Amino acid sequence: MNSGHGFEQLVAEAVGVPLKGWDFSWLKGRTAGSDPSWSYPELAGELVRGSTSLLDIDIDTGGGELLASLAPLPARTRAVEGWPPNLPVARQRLAQVGVEVLFAQDTTLPVQAQSVDVVLNRHGRLNPGEVARVLQPDGRLFTQQVGSDDCAELNESLEAPAAYCTTWNAEVAVDALNAAGLTVFGVRQEWPSFTFYDIGALVYQLRAVPWQVRDFTVSRYHDSLRRIDEHIRTHGEFRVHAHRFLIHARA
Repeated sequence: MNSGHGFEQLVAEAVGVPLKGWDFSWLKGRTAGSDPSWSYPELAGELVRGSTSLLDIDIDTGGGELLASLAPLPARTRAVEGWPPNLPVARQRLAQVGVEVLFAQDTTLPVQAQSVDVVLNRHGRLNPGEVARVLQPDGRLFTQQVGSDDCAELNESLEAPAAYCTTWNAEVAVDALNAAGLTVFGVRQEWPSFTFYDIGALVYQLRAVPWQVRDFTVSRYHDSLRRIDEHIRTHGEFRVHAHRFLIHARA
């Protein structure tokens, strides 16, 4: 926490931090929460250990940090990334564990039908029809999704447009997966608290997750950021709520 620093200094520090991959280590000690009660890495690891062919579409694969942490991986493991800035980062990291990273500009998965027995998806774009297409018979989908309520109080406090224009929650996702022919056999959904201890942490979060406030710049939201900074200095924190749901399905 950097409560002794002024608003301008905290914001300037956050704006100056390079963004690389899917790394939130800069926020250590400056935020708390946002994680649900379950451990996605632990649960995904159990599936990985029993898999022979794996496709990871984890945000979509981000910088590859999570997938690399699950090593050793099946010999036939591929990952999908749809955000060009993350592509070289993911390829460099995952090459070390023998994983090919494929680029996908949309939700179409660039792999053959019935070619994988496990699809992992942590916060990635979810296309139920494509998942059903690439899974082998009795193959598994394991996904943790960010729901449309995620950090909604942040947008409200900034007086920014809502991050999501449609409802995305466990109920909607289950209906879509069922419609694609998958069988859902495990669902959990939570709204854990997410606390910011300084305004710099909030600015960094908005830079790292640009879809939360799509038109975010410090100058555009300067007055609102000032108000939130004053709230933090008065109350010691600014708290919103994340929205996470977990689904386990089979082909």
